[in-house]
Amino acid sequence: MNNHSETESSIHCDADKIPGWNKELELAFSAYKGPYTPGRIASRHKTVCEVLVSGAVVQAGISGALLKIGKQPVVGDFVVLLDQPELGSRMVVNILPRRTCLSRGAAGDGGGEQVIAANLDTIFIVTSYGKDLNLRRLERYLAIVYSSGASPVILLNKIDLEDNPTRLVEKVRSIAGNVPVIPLSALSKTGLEELSPYLNQGETVALIGSSGVGKSTLINAFLGKTVQKTGDIRKDDEKGRHTTTVRQLFLLPNGAVLIDNPGIREIQLGDSAEGLEKAFSEIVDAARNCKFKDCTHRDEPGCAVLKAVENGIIPEERLASYHRLTGELIFQSKKAEIGLKRLEKEKCKKIALDIKKYKKSTGKL
Repeated sequence: MNNHSETESSIHCDADKIPGWNKELELAFSAYKGPYTPGRIASRHKTVCEVLVSGAVVQAGISGALLKIGKQPVVGDFVVLLDQPELGSRMVVNILPRRTCLSRGAAGDGGGEQVIAANLDTIFIVTSYGKDLNLRRLERYLAIVYSSGASPVILLNKIDLEDNPTRLVEKVRSIAGNVPVIPLSALSKTGLEELSPYLNQGETVALIGSSGVGKSTLINAFLGKTVQKTGDIRKDDEKGRHTTTVRQLFLLPNGAVLIDNPGIREIQLGDSAEGLEKAFSEIVDAARNCKFKDCTHRDEPGCAVLKAVENGIIPEERLASYHRLTGELIFQSKKAEIGLKRLEKEKCKKIALDIKKYKKSTGKL
């Protein structure tokens, strides 16, 4: 590695070249004096990250202190790097404040949240013609994206394979609300110009969706070269093979940032209550006229939501989906609470054992 002993002024000037860097990040980073430089996580491999710094991508480890307190850098994070020229290495020692973050419910019994990517302006929810087009899954994605703080855009890919593309677009718009729905073909590069308003210099766009919907093909189309492997679709179920295995940040020629994600067929909601309300805004709006404030919209008298379903204003399957996702949110919340209680119990048990060991070693039992 080269000697990294730059002056504070040159470090701050170079930071401006990191896409997405702003005055708020500059202020947060100003607390660090000495051999520190700012960077942005481009990819993560267990305990090693590839970090975008001014004019280069470097490798950096993650400090043990950071891992010990449970702070895990993710793709898109702006981080503080400790330069270690005597070792020829760098270390991620802190994560600068996140503006937005995409997360999902963590797997396992403990609940909690798993952050997927950070500091996003827009999230492209990519679906495609065929069996992947699932309105209920799109509703789930919308709830999660709304909760992230980023703006959702739905991309309907492989539209060239459909005889009646207008029908498919209207089908998706029936659950999209005010979210833009853009039909395109990543392979033939048809409709890509419609995405230009979201790909501005210094702004970050993430792609999420199932395997095989064309996320990697989109990345290649934007960059004008093959940087991501693409795979065939299995003919029996039209499911894609996982060609993208790690989240990765790409810098477009105009200075915009794209983050590719491995395919996700099912994604747990986690803590997405606010996002769920935005994804089902017509149900929330109708609920304001319910007779009872705590109306569950199932069988209560004077329920304005059920009345809207009866009148054909809200589709019955839409309300059923809302109930299902609301139930999942409640379950995730309870699971997280149980996980916290279990963690606290284990912590108390460990403290008691440590006290017992100490007393035994000092003969004070």
